[in-house]
Amino acid sequence: MVNILCIVQGGRLQYEALLFMASFRKFHDDAKFKVFLAEPQPGELWDSDPRITDGPTRDMLESLGAEIVPFHSKTFGSAYPNGNKIEALALLPEGEPFIFFDTDTLFTGPLDNVRFNFDRPSASSRCEGTWPVPDLYGPGYADIWKSLYDKFGLDFESSLDMGQPDEYWQRYLYFNAGFFYYKCPKIFGEKYMEYAVAIRDNPPDELDGQELYPWLDQIALPLVIHALGGGKGLQPTKSLDGPATCHYRVLSLLYAREPQKVIDVLEEVCAPNKIKKLLKESEAFKRLVFQGRGHKLRAVITPDDLLKPEEKLRKKIKNRGFWMR
Repeated sequence: MVNILCIVQGGRLQYEALLFMASFRKFHDDAKFKVFLAEPQPGELWDSDPRITDGPTRDMLESLGAEIVPFHSKTFGSAYPNGNKIEALALLPEGEPFIFFDTDTLFTGPLDNVRFNFDRPSASSRCEGTWPVPDLYGPGYADIWKSLYDKFGLDFESSLDMGQPDEYWQRYLYFNAGFFYYKCPKIFGEKYMEYAVAIRDNPPDELDGQELYPWLDQIALPLVIHALGGGKGLQPTKSLDGPATCHYRVLSLLYAREPQKVIDVLEEVCAPNKIKKLLKESEAFKRLVFQGRGHKLRAVITPDDLLKPEEKLRKKIKNRGFWMR
């Protein structure tokens, strides 16, 4: 059995979770994978109640096979919701392989076809060089990343991709935290928590001037993966980013840049009336999927737009009035 973990909250994430589960169920039965949806509970670290308040949505998630598991934030909470993924790993059965997915993930094929080696952790390489942003006068990429490896007693040189030029972001181990996997959530989660909290509370001097939010999970992640014997370019990551899953991040971005296959799966799993009725409560799903604005957005995106950095693509979508999440 492989356990799958997602974070679910009221609002946007509950609709993303519904799409996640509907697309998951299209390609999977209960024989090999079990889905846990971790739901943070209200407490002193939350400004408001983060739970799903819509009963029919909760019921539908459970009817699609998800087990909704409550957890209490002890470290991050509303100040850094991305930290939920770190804290929630403690909910999973110890010693069993797991895959974490961000809720804004659409399944486009079966995970059964992905050749996982859970002994060697990895994560999504579908990312841009969002962190760090070195100052003109230094320190540069190498000094910043090396300071973090040194902080935790890790070998920096063996993490480098020597096929990439010095001071180019892809030379240094960096991932999108949209998915990651390993053979044991306890081992991974404890190390992830240790590194993230240490970076937050006592960053190396080389990180002065660098923004830690919202990147903290992605700063700590490569260190964890390297410490546990993993890396980038492993076969499962190539199979997940495309053939099996799509981390679309924002519904407008999905319509703007994803292949037609992804659009087809999206609209197929949203079509049943019992799903459609719930998703129409989301303005983004109502307008982009059910009222057809997603296809109008797609029509104004050119091949040149897709070659530009994501920031510029987002700007064009917003300027045309199609940005919805």
